[in-house]
Amino acid sequence: MARKKKENPAIIKEDEVKANIIGAGEVVTQQITGTLETNFMPYAMSVIVSRAIPEIDGFKPSHRKLLYTMYKMGLINGGRIKSANIVGRTMQLNPHGDAAIYETMVRLSRGNETLLHPYVDSKGNFGKAYSKNMVYAAARYTEAKLESICSELFSDIDKDTVDFVDNYDSTMKEPTLLPVSFPSVLVNMNSGIAVGMASNICSFNLRELCETTIGLIKNPEFDVFETLKAPDFIGGGQIVYDRTALEEVYNTGRGSIKIRARYSYDKSNNCIDITEIPATTTCEAIIEKIIEKVKAGSLKEISDIRDETDKSGLKITIDLKRGTDPDKLMKRLYKMTPLEDSFSANFNILVAGVPKVMGVAEILNEWIAFRTECVRRRVYFDLSKAKEKLHLLLGLKKILLDIDKAIKIVRETEEESEVVPNLMIGFGIDEIQAEYVAEIKLRHLNREYILKRLSDVEDLKKSIEDMEDILSSKSRIKKIIVDELTKISQKYGKDRKSEIIYDTDTEEEIIEEIPDYEANLFFTRDGYFKKITPLSLRMGGEQKLKENDEMIAAVNSKNSAELLFFTDSCQVYKSKASEFDDTKASALGDFVPSKLGFDKDEKPVYMAVTTDYKGYMLFFFENGKVAKVSMSSYATKTNRKKLIKAYSDKAPLVAALYITEETEVVITSTAGRILLVNTGAISAKTTKDTAGVNVMTLKKYHKLQSVRLYKEGEFVKPHRYRTKTLPAAGATLSADDTAEQLTLE
Repeated sequence: MARKKKENPAIIKEDEVKANIIGAGEVVTQQITGTLETNFMPYAMSVIVSRAIPEIDGFKPSHRKLLYTMYKMGLINGGRIKSANIVGRTMQLNPHGDAAIYETMVRLSRGNETLLHPYVDSKGNFGKAYSKNMVYAAARYTEAKLESICSELFSDIDKDTVDFVDNYDSTMKEPTLLPVSFPSVLVNMNSGIAVGMASNICSFNLRELCETTIGLIKNPEFDVFETLKAPDFIGGGQIVYDRTALEEVYNTGRGSIKIRARYSYDKSNNCIDITEIPATTTCEAIIEKIIEKVKAGSLKEISDIRDETDKSGLKITIDLKRGTDPDKLMKRLYKMTPLEDSFSANFNILVAGVPKVMGVAEILNEWIAFRTECVRRRVYFDLSKAKEKLHLLLGLKKILLDIDKAIKIVRETEEESEVVPNLMIGFGIDEIQAEYVAEIKLRHLNREYILKRLSDVEDLKKSIEDMEDILSSKSRIKKIIVDELTKISQKYGKDRKSEIIYDTDTEEEIIEEIPDYEANLFFTRDGYFKKITPLSLRMGGEQKLKENDEMIAAVNSKNSAELLFFTDSCQVYKSKASEFDDTKASALGDFVPSKLGFDKDEKPVYMAVTTDYKGYMLFFFENGKVAKVSMSSYATKTNRKKLIKAYSDKAPLVAALYITEETEVVITSTAGRILLVNTGAISAKTTKDTAGVNVMTLKKYHKLQSVRLYKEGEFVKPHRYRTKTLPAAGATLSADDTAEQLTLE
């Protein structure tokens, strides 16, 4: 009898599970639009609404949850506690890891120097926003509490000024917004990247912002430029005032603001000390860029640069070479490095759950509307409480008429549940008033106590009338907001940190001062370049070359000359002779592909030297065509280092030649024919990659072979090789010219 094969229980179990799941194991075709709607869109909305974009109170949910937790922990008046404790408590509201919560706290802290008016009073190492290397310490080592300005964030939060919702596990309540009593949305920098949109809000001076808000409350047509001159950044620096650019930012919420570093010149040590930098960059980025420019030869006036930032604050020191003008150098540094940077404003804010890009006045008007509602709700809350208290006191007043009767009712009532109904019947009061009377302690059932309590009735009535008047009057609510803003401005306002400069030189092109002197420029077939002064060349020996290399160009020019290196990839790399160091004949020189950053396997084929971009470039191709391109086509207004399509790629290049005036060239073919052509007969083009015109007629399997400048007397009968019309086939060497060449050799 055959043994029955034993089945694998794991396979049986998997089959049973699949049998119980409808559609398990089936491949289903889904429309990508449906997948995006059901999966991606909810995620995108969650990031936009609940994570990356700030709301009208100036906070993202992560900021709000952290600050509210600290407020509930009593950290607005008490001492500092460990940051780890705060982070742990915040996790009850914020469903993210402790690292993300602590990073949020770091950014809000005074020690990190990110915000113009920080919200967290920190102790310990919280890093620095202006340095990538200065990293904050772990949460177990640092301590924190709320700054005093936070009292303006939470004022009257317990008076129903804002809505509260359940936290993520419905165990606690948290505010949807904070009832901020100043426009915090524009007081501190705030940036975030959502899905398909972003937000980048710059900070403004609190005092100027409060004045602007007051101006808008009093007059909706108020010009914000009267009081809000420009943004203000914690790192200081200088804001280059551009009225047009600022108007664009103020009106549309989008635009660019130029910020530059502030410096001082130390004459005794011949160095520049940079003490304030743009808020958009870091010390390391600035130093790396300056070092890069020094190595490239663009900043030869700098001998050393170092980061001297310490506990006293930021400091970058630049040592200068003797005779350097520090102001001129700084103008060049502003142009070439992040010492001058742009803040790209994007005032994207959530209003009623909808992202909206707004200008300054529009944002402030939205905040005024929000704050008006907060004040209205606060007054209504106080009014309700006052009415409740007055209602109770009016019930107490009726007891005053006959205290003995009240005591008798309570004493003679047999059941406790009947005390309140009996008091209601006995004095004609309602249940709430009767409940209040019944709860009065026995020791307080005397005339003196009751009269003291009733003395507040008249004040309450006046207060209620006043609050009702406030609720019915928009002007009175506006006055309350104005008074609050005035007090906040006086209490927390500070002088501007960022200086506004009205600079007209920033748009002018800064011309680099290049020492000009005679120089001999050499270029080899393998791509080595030498710049040698005439004196050094006379004193030097033979030119040192790499094995099997040869010199293909030797030009007498100047240090200020422009160099154009054409490559076999139809590209040209531009440089200046001044960017290369002086060398000697005994040195190999600079390897151009490495110095100018050629593409992989790209090789130079020709070097053109010019000082004025006059003349023409001639390109000779194997198919007998010649392209004559005006040299001015390679001149660029910007300092572009690489130009593509420098010449045609339709046929292989045989030779390139730069001429400053019309001349004659000798063209030879593989058939042994020679053509003597005047370049003036070739029409010039402005398009760099023109295919050229037919100059030499070639038979099948023959190619244009070589090109050289014609030397007077080179041929016995030069007219033999000249032609009246182009293209031409040329002529073979005559016997006289052959003999002449043999004699010359």
